[in-house]
Amino acid sequence: MGTIHRIVHTFFNVSILAKTFPELLTVGLRNTALLSLAAMVVGLVVGLVIAMLLLSQHKSARIAGRVYVDLFRGLPHIVSIYLIGQGLPLAGIALFGGNTYAYAALAIGIVEGAYMSEVFRSGIRGLDVGQMEAARSIGMSHMQAMVHVILPQAARNILPALTGQLILVVKNTALVFLLGLSANQRELFAIAQDASSNDASLTPLVASGVLYLAITVPLTYLVSALDHRLGRARGQVRQAVVPDPADPDLAAAGAP
Repeated sequence: MGTIHRIVHTFFNVSILAKTFPELLTVGLRNTALLSLAAMVVGLVVGLVIAMLLLSQHKSARIAGRVYVDLFRGLPHIVSIYLIGQGLPLAGIALFGGNTYAYAALAIGIVEGAYMSEVFRSGIRGLDVGQMEAARSIGMSHMQAMVHVILPQAARNILPALTGQLILVVKNTALVFLLGLSANQRELFAIAQDASSNDASLTPLVASGVLYLAITVPLTYLVSALDHRLGRARGQVRQAVVPDPADPDLAAAGAP
């Protein structure tokens, strides 16, 4: 019974849960969602810019984009977030004054931008090269063709992958506790960690894990549903474009 009691106290202490859960729900969940959305916006902008560099016709631009991607994909997330979120203010680059919350979103977004750039690049590269050639043939510049022709088509292909990346952004918000957020800026992990230290129980961390799952599991199923729907739509398009050899109307039309 002693072992069972210790397990319950460590992971499933009801009194500690009742004390911590309201703050996790009203403060932690809200800040995690806001951080995730802000970091996703930064990541999308950075990722798109870096993808354009990777696909540039200029070698120097491609090299710069590749260095960025290799740097932030090679470093551990915890190192990159600490260096950006703490390093910029310490170096006197006060982009957001003393707003640690904004630095946290920027740090996650810059790191995730390296991964999103590869998503954009693969989506654009997956399109038929004739799309760019057709756009250029009617007088569009390379950038105009990208904005008006290539990116709208690529967006449909990369949507599931970008949604999957959002799941990683949500989970990576747990690392911003390193930046020393104020009490009302703490996200799920920071609140749970403080409560666990104060109460000598991991119950708050278990509760935060459940809330993380409440966000990420539906997103995981959303990615699967998007991928299935888009794959079915692409199959219908191919079926409409490519005639079925077994179609009796087609056979009759081809009969002598």
